[in-house]
Amino acid sequence: MSSITLFGAGSWGTAMSVHLASAGRDVVLWARRPEVAEEIRRTSHNPTYLPELLIPSSVYITTDLETAAKASDLWGMAVPSQKLRGRAELLRPYVHPGVRLVALSKGIENETLLTMSQVLDDVFESVPSDQIGALYGPSHAEEVAEGRPTAVVAAAPDEGEAQHIQKVFMTERLRVYVNTDVLGVEIGGSAKNVLAIAAGIADGVSYGDNAKAALVTRGLAEIRRLGQALGADPQTFAGLAGIGDLVVTCMSQHSRNRYLGEQISTGKSLDEALNDMAMVAEGVRTTRSVYNLSKHHGVEMPITEAVHAILFDDKSPRKMVKRLMTRSAKHENWLPTTLKQ
Repeated sequence: MSSITLFGAGSWGTAMSVHLASAGRDVVLWARRPEVAEEIRRTSHNPTYLPELLIPSSVYITTDLETAAKASDLWGMAVPSQKLRGRAELLRPYVHPGVRLVALSKGIENETLLTMSQVLDDVFESVPSDQIGALYGPSHAEEVAEGRPTAVVAAAPDEGEAQHIQKVFMTERLRVYVNTDVLGVEIGGSAKNVLAIAAGIADGVSYGDNAKAALVTRGLAEIRRLGQALGADPQTFAGLAGIGDLVVTCMSQHSRNRYLGEQISTGKSLDEALNDMAMVAEGVRTTRSVYNLSKHHGVEMPITEAVHAILFDDKSPRKMVKRLMTRSAKHENWLPTTLKQ
């Protein structure tokens, strides 16, 4: 119950390893770069991610995939979303009976438009689909690492599997709820990063609280439309991986996607803004995926379209806001005919 291997020594993998180890779990943290692993062993600090965070000696650090894989029956995948498939393929030879997989990174694969648990299911053919889940929700790494109260949702197709994830990850400071709508949890937790970029742009041009509230509310509406088109439960988007994750990502000073949007609003190009950031802003690549999903399924997502145009077509933020504000009038609970029940 208390053993877990975390693959990925970025901010989230590092934070989660510290949090779980502090709660008495046996934690193995796999780092891709040998120099990072050696620095953590030597100083008890990650030199790149959350460098002020003290990593307890009880966290076992390794760069060896086989050692990390054999250490636990529960693998938490905390590598960046667009790198997940490559890391998973390297791990495939080390799958052993009883392994459970939990997607911790948030995103949608650009090439396939698959969610993270779907990517894992695609790669790990020998692992039953109901043993692959996700842990999502409003959970900035900095606050989880510091032991600040946080609530997230464990999602798996089988409720018993979701409860197993819940049992491993739940601590006195990390409250974990259960949901079997994996698709809804992952769509909500991934697409919100697109809205966070929009929120940062709005902050950067000083549009104010009214605009931010409208952005969050209408952004949630379009995420829900996409989720319903894909077959998710609309109630999921009123939960932690929906409105919860959306609010924290759009409002928080810790949000790297909101920060990126802020930098874009100052006139920086996308490349310039990304080069100034040490951490990965998942929302950039996720914007491509969500935009393509919306087109493929015929779902109207005007805020996502605006962010896509700003990031990849060099459109002016102010012009895109004008386009959003002058769209044709709609009913607040508007849905395409194909989604109405």
